Amino acid sequence: MSKYSNLEQNRLEKLERLRAQGIEPYPNRVERTHTNLDAIHAFEETETSAQTEPIKVTLTGRLRSIRPMGKITFVHIEDGSGRVQLFLRLNDLGKDQIDLFNQEFDLGDFIQTSGEMFRTRTGEITLRVESFRMLAKAITPLPATKDQVVDGEVVRHAILSDPETRYRQRYADLAVNPDVRRIFNMRAAITRALRGFFDSNGFLEVETPILQPIYGGAAARPFITHHHQLKQDLYLRISFELYLKRLLVGGIERVYEIGRDFRNEGVDRTHNPEFTQLEFYMAYADYHDVMELTEQMIAYTADQVLGTRTITFQGHEIDLHPPWKRMELSQGLFEMAGIDINQHPTKDSLAGAMRALDMQPNPNATLGQMIESLLGDFLEPNLIQPTFIYNYPRDISPLAKSLPENPQIVERFEGFIGGMELCNAFTEINDPLDQESRFLEMGRDYDANDEDRHPMDEDYLRAMRYGMPPNGGFGMGVDRLTMLLTDTPNIREVILFPHLRSRED
Repeated sequence: MSKYSNLEQNRLEKLERLRAQGIEPYPNRVERTHTNLDAIHAFEETETSAQTEPIKVTLTGRLRSIRPMGKITFVHIEDGSGRVQLFLRLNDLGKDQIDLFNQEFDLGDFIQTSGEMFRTRTGEITLRVESFRMLAKAITPLPATKDQVVDGEVVRHAILSDPETRYRQRYADLAVNPDVRRIFNMRAAITRALRGFFDSNGFLEVETPILQPIYGGAAARPFITHHHQLKQDLYLRISFELYLKRLLVGGIERVYEIGRDFRNEGVDRTHNPEFTQLEFYMAYADYHDVMELTEQMIAYTADQVLGTRTITFQGHEIDLHPPWKRMELSQGLFEMAGIDINQHPTKDSLAGAMRALDMQPNPNATLGQMIESLLGDFLEPNLIQPTFIYNYPRDISPLAKSLPENPQIVERFEGFIGGMELCNAFTEINDPLDQESRFLEMGRDYDANDEDRHPMDEDYLRAMRYGMPPNGGFGMGVDRLTMLLTDTPNIREVILFPHLRSRED
Protein backbone atom coordinates (compact mmCIF):
# COMPACT_ATOMS: atom_id res chain seq x y z
CA MET A 1 0.00 0.00 0.00
CA SER A 2 1.37 3.41 -1.01
CA LYS A 3 2.24 5.84 1.75
CA TYR A 4 0.82 8.58 -0.47
CA SER A 5 -2.84 9.48 -0.73
CA ASN A 6 -4.55 9.84 -4.11
CA LEU A 7 -4.19 13.62 -3.90
CA GLU A 8 -0.49 13.33 -3.07
CA GLN A 9 0.01 10.83 -5.87
CA ASN A 10 -1.65 13.26 -8.29
CA ARG A 11 0.76 16.01 -7.22
CA LEU A 12 3.75 13.71 -7.57
CA GLU A 13 2.70 13.07 -11.15
CA LYS A 14 2.56 16.84 -11.77
CA LEU A 15 6.04 17.14 -10.31
CA GLU A 16 7.36 14.53 -12.73
CA ARG A 17 5.64 16.24 -15.67
CA LEU A 18 7.35 19.52 -14.73
CA ARG A 19 10.74 17.81 -14.70
CA ALA A 20 9.96 16.13 -18.01
CA GLN A 21 9.51 19.64 -19.48
CA GLY A 22 12.87 20.73 -18.10
CA ILE A 23 11.34 22.68 -15.21
CA GLU A 24 13.01 22.11 -11.84
CA PRO A 25 10.27 22.23 -9.16
CA TYR A 26 12.82 23.00 -6.39
CA PRO A 27 15.33 25.45 -7.95
CA ASN A 28 18.44 26.56 -6.07
CA ARG A 29 18.07 30.29 -6.69
CA VAL A 30 15.24 32.75 -6.02
CA GLU A 31 14.72 36.36 -7.06
CA ARG A 32 12.60 38.83 -5.11
CA THR A 33 12.55 42.62 -5.26
CA HIS A 34 9.78 43.34 -2.73
CA THR A 35 7.74 41.64 -0.08
CA ASN A 36 4.05 41.56 -0.95
CA LEU A 37 3.27 44.34 1.51
CA ASP A 38 6.17 46.49 0.28
CA ALA A 39 4.93 46.13 -3.30
CA ILE A 40 1.44 47.25 -2.30
CA HIS A 41 2.84 50.25 -0.41
CA ALA A 42 5.10 51.18 -3.33
CA PHE A 43 2.11 51.20 -5.67
CA GLU A 44 0.03 53.27 -3.24
CA GLU A 45 2.81 55.87 -3.13
CA THR A 46 2.67 56.24 -6.93
CA GLU A 47 -1.05 56.95 -6.70
CA THR A 48 -0.45 59.91 -4.39
CA SER A 49 2.56 61.29 -6.25
CA ALA A 50 3.32 62.57 -9.74
CA GLN A 51 5.15 59.35 -10.65
CA THR A 52 3.93 57.88 -13.92
CA GLU A 53 6.41 55.02 -14.30
CA PRO A 54 4.76 51.64 -13.60
CA ILE A 55 5.92 49.72 -10.53
CA LYS A 56 7.69 46.58 -11.72
CA VAL A 57 8.28 43.94 -9.04
CA THR A 58 9.24 40.32 -8.54
CA LEU A 59 7.31 38.67 -5.73
CA THR A 60 7.35 35.28 -4.06
CA GLY A 61 4.90 33.38 -1.91
CA ARG A 62 2.66 30.40 -1.32
CA LEU A 63 -0.39 29.93 -3.55
CA ARG A 64 -3.46 30.53 -1.42
CA SER A 65 -6.27 30.75 -3.97
CA ILE A 66 -6.63 30.00 -7.69
CA ARG A 67 -9.71 31.15 -9.67
CA PRO A 68 -9.58 30.28 -13.40
CA MET A 69 -12.05 32.38 -15.41
CA GLY A 70 -11.63 31.44 -19.05
CA LYS A 71 -8.77 33.42 -20.54
CA ILE A 72 -7.75 34.91 -17.18
CA THR A 73 -6.88 33.47 -13.79
CA PHE A 74 -6.93 35.34 -10.49
CA VAL A 75 -4.54 34.08 -7.83
CA HIS A 76 -3.53 35.09 -4.30
CA ILE A 77 -0.06 34.41 -2.98
CA GLU A 78 1.09 34.93 0.60
CA ASP A 79 4.49 35.63 2.07
CA GLY A 80 5.49 36.61 5.60
CA SER A 81 4.22 40.16 5.10
CA GLY A 82 0.75 39.32 3.74
CA ARG A 83 -1.24 38.52 0.61
CA VAL A 84 -1.33 40.04 -2.82
CA GLN A 85 -3.51 39.25 -5.84
CA LEU A 86 -2.01 38.08 -9.14
CA PHE A 87 -3.64 38.54 -12.54
CA LEU A 88 -2.67 35.97 -15.19
CA ARG A 89 -4.01 36.67 -18.69
CA LEU A 90 -3.81 34.61 -21.87
CA ASN A 91 -2.89 37.68 -23.94
CA ASP A 92 0.09 38.44 -21.68
CA LEU A 93 1.45 34.94 -21.09
CA GLY A 94 0.31 32.86 -24.04
CA LYS A 95 -1.69 29.63 -24.07
CA ASP A 96 1.21 27.34 -23.12
CA GLN A 97 2.02 29.24 -19.94
CA ILE A 98 -1.62 29.60 -18.88
CA ASP A 99 -2.15 25.88 -19.45
CA LEU A 100 1.03 25.09 -17.52
CA PHE A 101 -0.14 27.11 -14.55
CA ASN A 102 -3.71 25.82 -14.52
CA GLN A 103 -2.69 22.18 -14.96
CA GLU A 104 0.46 21.80 -12.86
CA PHE A 105 0.28 24.42 -10.11
CA ASP A 106 -1.68 23.76 -6.90
CA LEU A 107 -2.67 25.49 -3.68
CA GLY A 108 0.28 25.37 -1.29
CA ASP A 109 2.95 25.60 -3.98
CA PHE A 110 5.57 28.35 -3.62
CA ILE A 111 6.06 30.46 -6.73
CA GLN A 112 8.01 33.45 -8.04
CA THR A 113 6.26 35.95 -10.28
CA SER A 114 7.16 39.21 -12.00
CA GLY A 115 5.16 42.02 -13.57
CA GLU A 116 3.59 45.46 -13.05
CA MET A 117 1.38 46.54 -10.18
CA PHE A 118 -2.09 47.97 -10.98
CA ARG A 119 -5.47 48.37 -9.37
CA THR A 120 -8.41 46.31 -10.63
CA ARG A 121 -11.91 47.69 -11.29
CA THR A 122 -12.95 46.35 -7.89
CA GLY A 123 -10.15 48.37 -6.28
CA GLU A 124 -7.74 45.57 -5.31
CA ILE A 125 -4.04 46.26 -5.84
CA THR A 126 -2.81 43.45 -8.07
CA LEU A 127 0.26 42.20 -9.93
CA ARG A 128 -0.23 41.77 -13.71
CA VAL A 129 1.91 38.69 -14.27
CA GLU A 130 4.47 38.74 -17.07
CA SER A 131 6.34 35.61 -15.94
CA PHE A 132 6.21 33.01 -13.20
CA ARG A 133 8.04 29.89 -12.06
CA MET A 134 7.80 27.16 -9.49
CA LEU A 135 9.92 27.50 -6.34
CA ALA A 136 8.68 24.52 -4.32
CA LYS A 137 6.00 21.99 -5.24
CA ALA A 138 3.79 21.06 -2.27
CA ILE A 139 3.17 17.31 -2.31
CA THR A 140 0.74 17.19 0.63
CA PRO A 141 -2.25 19.57 0.37
CA LEU A 142 -2.59 21.99 3.27
CA PRO A 143 -5.67 21.63 5.50
CA ALA A 144 -8.72 23.26 3.96
CA THR A 145 -9.67 26.84 4.78
CA LYS A 146 -12.88 28.78 4.59
CA ASP A 147 -13.67 32.46 4.21
CA GLN A 148 -15.84 34.33 6.69
CA VAL A 149 -16.93 37.96 6.50
CA VAL A 150 -16.08 39.84 9.72
CA ASP A 151 -16.86 43.57 9.96
CA GLY A 152 -17.12 43.79 6.21
CA GLU A 153 -13.75 42.10 5.60
CA VAL A 154 -13.10 38.59 4.35
CA VAL A 155 -11.15 36.63 6.98
CA ARG A 156 -9.79 33.19 6.15
CA HIS A 157 -10.10 30.57 8.88
CA ALA A 158 -8.55 27.11 8.86
CA ILE A 159 -10.78 24.10 9.09
CA LEU A 160 -7.83 22.45 10.87
CA SER A 161 -9.13 22.87 14.40
CA ASP A 162 -8.44 19.69 16.39
CA PRO A 163 -5.98 20.88 19.09
CA GLU A 164 -3.89 17.73 19.19
CA THR A 165 -3.48 17.64 15.41
CA ARG A 166 -2.57 21.33 15.45
CA TYR A 167 0.12 20.79 18.11
CA ARG A 168 1.55 17.69 16.42
CA GLN A 169 1.62 19.36 13.00
CA ARG A 170 2.42 22.92 14.01
CA TYR A 171 3.90 23.55 10.56
CA ALA A 172 0.47 23.00 8.99
CA ASP A 173 -1.21 24.94 11.80
CA LEU A 174 1.02 27.96 11.15
CA ALA A 175 0.54 27.68 7.40
CA VAL A 176 -3.25 27.96 7.54
CA ASN A 177 -3.98 29.81 10.81
CA PRO A 178 -2.94 33.49 10.76
CA ASP A 179 -4.02 33.85 14.41
CA VAL A 180 -1.42 31.26 15.39
CA ARG A 181 1.30 33.14 13.52
CA ARG A 182 0.16 36.30 15.31
CA ILE A 183 0.64 34.64 18.71
CA PHE A 184 4.22 33.66 17.94
CA ASN A 185 5.04 37.05 16.48
CA MET A 186 3.75 38.54 19.73
CA ARG A 187 5.77 36.06 21.76
CA ALA A 188 8.93 37.24 20.01
CA ALA A 189 7.93 40.86 20.69
CA ILE A 190 7.40 40.04 24.38
CA THR A 191 10.89 38.58 24.68
CA ARG A 192 12.39 41.62 22.92
CA ALA A 193 10.54 43.94 25.29
CA LEU A 194 11.73 42.04 28.37
CA ARG A 195 15.32 42.24 27.19
CA GLY A 196 14.92 45.93 26.41
CA PHE A 197 13.57 46.58 29.91
CA PHE A 198 16.42 44.85 31.71
CA ASP A 199 19.14 46.17 29.42
CA SER A 200 17.92 49.71 30.02
CA ASN A 201 17.90 49.16 33.78
CA GLY A 202 21.54 48.16 34.07
CA PHE A 203 21.14 44.37 34.07
CA LEU A 204 23.61 42.07 32.34
CA GLU A 205 22.20 39.18 30.30
CA VAL A 206 24.11 35.92 30.79
CA GLU A 207 23.89 32.21 29.97
CA THR A 208 24.28 29.57 32.66
CA PRO A 209 24.66 25.76 32.34
CA ILE A 210 21.71 23.72 31.14
CA LEU A 211 23.42 20.46 32.16
CA GLN A 212 24.13 20.67 35.88
CA PRO A 213 25.84 18.23 38.26
CA ILE A 214 23.44 19.26 41.04
CA TYR A 215 19.95 20.60 40.36
CA GLY A 216 18.39 23.27 42.54
CA GLY A 217 16.74 26.65 42.79
CA ALA A 218 13.16 25.39 42.52
CA ALA A 219 10.79 22.72 43.79
CA ALA A 220 10.63 20.25 40.91
CA ARG A 221 11.70 16.77 39.84
CA PRO A 222 14.56 16.95 37.32
CA PHE A 223 15.29 15.06 34.12
CA ILE A 224 18.45 12.94 34.48
CA THR A 225 20.99 12.08 31.81
CA HIS A 226 24.48 10.57 31.86
CA HIS A 227 27.80 11.86 30.50
CA HIS A 228 29.78 8.80 29.44
CA GLN A 229 33.25 10.35 29.25
CA LEU A 230 32.91 12.09 32.62
CA LYS A 231 31.15 9.00 34.03
CA GLN A 232 28.62 11.05 35.95
CA ASP A 233 24.91 11.73 36.01
CA LEU A 234 23.84 15.23 35.05
CA TYR A 235 20.52 17.03 35.35
CA LEU A 236 18.68 19.28 32.96
CA ARG A 237 18.31 22.47 34.95
CA ILE A 238 15.07 23.22 36.76
CA SER A 239 16.15 26.81 37.48
CA PHE A 240 18.98 29.27 36.81
CA GLU A 241 18.92 30.57 40.38
CA LEU A 242 21.99 29.11 42.06
CA TYR A 243 24.25 29.94 39.12
CA LEU A 244 22.95 33.48 38.74
CA LYS A 245 23.48 34.16 42.44
CA ARG A 246 27.07 32.92 42.14
CA LEU A 247 27.53 35.85 39.76
CA LEU A 248 26.44 38.28 42.50
CA VAL A 249 29.33 36.92 44.55
CA GLY A 250 31.59 37.67 41.57
CA GLY A 251 30.56 41.33 41.52
CA ILE A 252 27.86 41.40 38.83
CA GLU A 253 25.21 43.32 40.77
CA ARG A 254 22.30 43.06 38.31
CA VAL A 255 21.97 39.94 36.22
CA TYR A 256 19.25 38.19 34.22
CA GLU A 257 18.72 35.22 31.95
CA ILE A 258 15.96 34.16 29.56
CA GLY A 259 16.20 30.51 28.66
CA ARG A 260 14.82 26.99 28.88
CA ASP A 261 14.10 25.11 32.09
CA PHE A 262 13.08 21.44 32.30
CA ARG A 263 10.87 19.90 34.96
CA ASN A 264 9.80 16.27 35.02
CA GLU A 265 6.29 17.07 36.13
CA GLY A 266 2.68 16.87 35.00
CA VAL A 267 1.29 18.56 31.90
CA ASP A 268 -1.77 20.80 32.10
CA ARG A 269 -3.01 24.13 30.79
CA THR A 270 -0.21 26.08 32.53
CA HIS A 271 2.60 23.47 32.67
CA ASN A 272 4.86 21.97 30.01
CA PRO A 273 7.98 19.89 30.83
CA GLU A 274 10.14 22.29 28.81
CA PHE A 275 9.42 25.99 29.18
CA THR A 276 10.98 29.44 28.93
CA GLN A 277 11.92 31.16 32.15
CA LEU A 278 13.06 34.67 33.00
CA GLU A 279 15.07 35.09 36.18
CA PHE A 280 16.81 38.17 37.53
CA TYR A 281 18.81 38.98 40.65
CA MET A 282 19.47 42.44 41.98
CA ALA A 283 22.03 43.27 44.67
CA TYR A 284 21.06 45.55 47.55
CA ALA A 285 17.35 44.90 47.03
CA ASP A 286 14.61 43.08 48.95
CA TYR A 287 11.27 41.61 47.92
CA HIS A 288 9.54 44.99 48.15
CA ASP A 289 12.01 46.40 45.59
CA VAL A 290 11.42 43.37 43.38
CA MET A 291 7.65 43.91 43.55
CA GLU A 292 8.09 47.45 42.25
CA LEU A 293 10.41 46.34 39.45
CA THR A 294 7.98 43.56 38.50
CA GLU A 295 5.09 46.02 38.13
CA GLN A 296 7.21 48.27 35.96
CA MET A 297 8.46 45.36 33.82
CA ILE A 298 4.98 43.99 33.03
CA ALA A 299 3.56 47.46 32.34
CA TYR A 300 6.52 48.27 30.05
CA THR A 301 6.12 44.99 28.17
CA ALA A 302 2.40 45.58 27.64
CA ASP A 303 3.17 49.09 26.38
CA GLN A 304 5.72 47.80 23.89
CA VAL A 305 3.71 44.83 22.62
CA LEU A 306 0.09 46.01 22.83
CA GLY A 307 0.34 49.78 23.21
CA THR A 308 -1.90 49.63 26.29
CA ARG A 309 -1.83 48.55 29.93
CA THR A 310 -5.46 47.49 29.90
CA ILE A 311 -5.86 43.99 28.52
CA THR A 312 -8.56 41.36 28.17
CA PHE A 313 -7.90 37.84 29.38
CA GLN A 314 -10.60 35.18 29.12
CA GLY A 315 -13.42 37.69 29.34
CA HIS A 316 -11.89 39.76 32.15
CA GLU A 317 -10.67 43.31 31.65
CA ILE A 318 -7.37 43.59 33.54
CA ASP A 319 -5.54 46.77 34.48
CA LEU A 320 -1.75 46.34 34.57
CA HIS A 321 -0.97 49.86 35.77
CA PRO A 322 1.21 49.98 38.92
CA PRO A 323 0.79 49.79 41.82
CA TRP A 324 -0.66 46.31 42.07
CA LYS A 325 -2.65 45.04 45.03
CA ARG A 326 -0.59 43.53 47.85
CA MET A 327 -2.06 40.94 50.21
CA GLU A 328 -0.39 38.87 52.91
CA LEU A 329 -0.95 35.15 52.41
CA SER A 330 -2.52 34.63 55.82
CA GLN A 331 -4.91 37.53 55.23
CA GLY A 332 -5.93 36.19 51.81
CA LEU A 333 -6.62 32.70 53.14
CA PHE A 334 -8.67 34.08 56.02
CA GLU A 335 -10.76 36.21 53.64
CA MET A 336 -11.29 33.58 50.93
CA ALA A 337 -11.06 30.24 52.75
CA GLY A 338 -12.16 31.25 56.22
CA ILE A 339 -9.03 29.70 57.77
CA ASP A 340 -6.68 31.70 59.96
CA ILE A 341 -3.40 29.85 59.45
CA ASN A 342 -1.88 31.84 62.32
CA GLN A 343 -4.21 29.88 64.61
CA HIS A 344 -2.99 26.55 63.22
CA PRO A 345 0.77 26.36 63.82
CA THR A 346 0.97 22.58 63.36
CA LYS A 347 0.06 20.35 60.42
CA ASP A 348 -2.40 18.35 62.55
CA SER A 349 -4.25 21.49 63.57
CA LEU A 350 -4.42 22.82 60.00
CA ALA A 351 -5.46 19.40 58.69
CA GLY A 352 -8.44 19.46 61.04
CA ALA A 353 -9.48 22.91 59.78
CA MET A 354 -9.18 21.71 56.18
CA ARG A 355 -11.28 18.61 56.85
CA ALA A 356 -13.94 20.90 58.29
CA LEU A 357 -14.13 22.39 54.76
CA ASP A 358 -14.54 18.88 53.27
CA MET A 359 -10.94 18.90 52.06
CA GLN A 360 -8.73 15.83 52.30
CA PRO A 361 -5.18 17.01 53.02
CA ASN A 362 -2.31 14.77 52.02
CA PRO A 363 -1.19 13.02 55.23
CA ASN A 364 2.43 13.16 54.07
CA ALA A 365 2.35 16.91 53.32
CA THR A 366 4.27 19.39 55.42
CA LEU A 367 2.52 22.37 57.00
CA GLY A 368 3.79 24.62 54.22
CA GLN A 369 2.59 22.28 51.49
CA MET A 370 -0.88 22.21 53.06
CA ILE A 371 -0.96 26.02 53.10
CA GLU A 372 0.19 26.02 49.48
CA SER A 373 -2.73 23.73 48.53
CA LEU A 374 -5.15 26.15 50.20
CA LEU A 375 -3.66 28.98 48.17
CA GLY A 376 -4.17 27.01 44.96
CA ASP A 377 -7.77 26.11 45.77
CA PHE A 378 -9.10 29.33 47.29
CA LEU A 379 -6.85 32.24 46.33
CA GLU A 380 -5.31 31.68 42.90
CA PRO A 381 -8.54 31.20 40.86
CA ASN A 382 -9.97 34.44 42.29
CA LEU A 383 -6.94 36.68 41.75
CA ILE A 384 -7.94 38.23 38.43
CA GLN A 385 -6.51 41.72 38.82
CA PRO A 386 -2.72 41.88 39.35
CA THR A 387 -2.00 40.92 42.96
CA PHE A 388 1.11 40.15 44.99
CA ILE A 389 0.58 37.52 47.68
CA TYR A 390 3.46 37.71 50.14
CA ASN A 391 4.99 36.17 53.30
CA TYR A 392 5.08 32.39 52.79
CA PRO A 393 5.89 29.41 55.04
CA ARG A 394 9.60 28.78 55.46
CA ASP A 395 9.44 25.05 54.74
CA ILE A 396 8.40 25.56 51.10
CA SER A 397 10.82 28.45 50.53
CA PRO A 398 14.32 27.16 51.30
CA LEU A 399 16.18 29.99 49.56
CA ALA A 400 14.26 32.96 51.03
CA LYS A 401 15.14 35.05 54.08
CA SER A 402 12.93 34.72 57.14
CA LEU A 403 11.05 37.67 58.59
CA PRO A 404 13.09 39.15 61.47
CA GLU A 405 10.07 38.87 63.77
CA ASN A 406 8.97 35.37 62.68
CA PRO A 407 11.58 32.79 61.56
CA GLN A 408 8.86 30.44 60.23
CA ILE A 409 7.67 33.00 57.62
CA VAL A 410 9.88 34.17 54.75
CA GLU A 411 10.07 37.25 52.57
CA ARG A 412 8.61 35.72 49.45
CA PHE A 413 5.88 36.79 47.05
CA GLU A 414 4.06 35.36 44.09
CA GLY A 415 2.36 37.51 41.46
CA PHE A 416 -1.07 36.47 40.16
CA ILE A 417 -3.02 37.77 37.17
CA GLY A 418 -6.10 36.33 35.48
CA GLY A 419 -6.42 33.54 38.04
CA MET A 420 -2.91 32.30 37.20
CA GLU A 421 0.41 32.39 39.01
CA LEU A 422 2.79 34.49 36.92
CA CYS A 423 5.94 34.90 38.99
CA ASN A 424 7.76 34.00 42.20
CA ALA A 425 10.33 36.07 44.10
CA PHE A 426 12.29 36.29 47.35
CA THR A 427 14.49 38.37 49.50
CA GLU A 428 17.32 35.91 48.99
CA ILE A 429 19.33 34.27 51.77
CA ASN A 430 22.92 35.55 51.77
CA ASP A 431 23.97 33.97 55.07
CA PRO A 432 25.89 30.78 54.13
CA LEU A 433 25.33 29.18 57.56
CA ASP A 434 21.59 29.78 57.37
CA GLN A 435 21.51 28.41 53.84
CA GLU A 436 23.42 25.28 54.85
CA SER A 437 21.00 24.64 57.70
CA ARG A 438 18.06 25.03 55.30
CA PHE A 439 19.56 22.44 52.93
CA LEU A 440 20.08 20.06 55.85
CA GLU A 441 16.53 20.69 57.02
CA MET A 442 15.12 19.91 53.58
CA GLY A 443 17.13 16.71 53.33
CA ARG A 444 15.91 15.60 56.75
CA ASP A 445 12.25 16.57 56.59
CA TYR A 446 11.43 15.58 53.00
CA ASP A 447 11.21 12.16 51.42
CA ALA A 448 13.85 11.48 48.74
CA ASN A 449 11.13 11.51 46.05
CA ASP A 450 9.54 14.76 47.23
CA GLU A 451 9.76 17.47 44.56
CA ASP A 452 10.28 20.13 47.26
CA ARG A 453 13.45 18.45 48.50
CA HIS A 454 16.59 20.44 47.67
CA PRO A 455 19.93 18.61 47.48
CA MET A 456 22.99 20.02 49.20
CA ASP A 457 25.08 22.13 46.80
CA GLU A 458 28.49 22.46 48.42
CA ASP A 459 29.93 24.63 45.66
CA TYR A 460 27.07 27.10 46.01
CA LEU A 461 27.70 27.27 49.75
CA ARG A 462 31.41 27.82 49.06
CA ALA A 463 30.50 30.73 46.80
CA MET A 464 28.30 32.21 49.53
CA ARG A 465 31.13 31.99 52.06
CA TYR A 466 33.16 34.38 49.89
CA GLY A 467 30.44 36.93 50.63
CA MET A 468 27.14 37.51 48.82
CA PRO A 469 25.54 40.96 48.85
CA PRO A 470 21.95 41.32 50.06
CA ASN A 471 19.72 40.74 47.06
CA GLY A 472 16.26 40.16 45.69
CA GLY A 473 15.55 37.48 43.11
CA PHE A 474 12.70 36.75 40.70
CA GLY A 475 11.48 34.02 38.33
CA MET A 476 8.67 34.14 35.74
CA GLY A 477 7.44 31.84 33.01
CA VAL A 478 7.63 33.71 29.70
CA ASP A 479 5.07 31.26 28.32
CA ARG A 480 2.52 32.33 30.93
CA LEU A 481 3.16 36.02 30.25
CA THR A 482 2.58 35.27 26.56
CA MET A 483 -0.68 33.50 27.45
CA LEU A 484 -1.77 36.58 29.35
CA LEU A 485 -0.91 39.16 26.68
CA THR A 486 -2.33 37.08 23.80
CA ASP A 487 -5.52 36.08 25.70
CA THR A 488 -4.69 32.40 25.33
CA PRO A 489 -5.94 29.91 27.96
CA ASN A 490 -3.57 27.01 27.29
CA ILE A 491 0.23 26.99 27.43
CA ARG A 492 0.40 24.64 24.43
CA GLU A 493 -0.97 27.45 22.26
CA VAL A 494 2.09 29.62 22.98
CA ILE A 495 4.79 26.92 22.64
CA LEU A 496 5.64 26.08 19.06
CA PHE A 497 6.21 22.39 19.65
CA PRO A 498 4.66 21.35 22.98
CA HIS A 499 5.31 17.91 24.40
CA LEU A 500 2.61 15.34 23.70
CA ARG A 501 2.15 11.67 24.46
CA SER A 502 3.60 9.60 21.60
CA ARG A 503 1.22 7.87 19.24
CA GLU A 504 1.22 6.02 15.95
CA ASP A 505 0.86 8.57 13.13
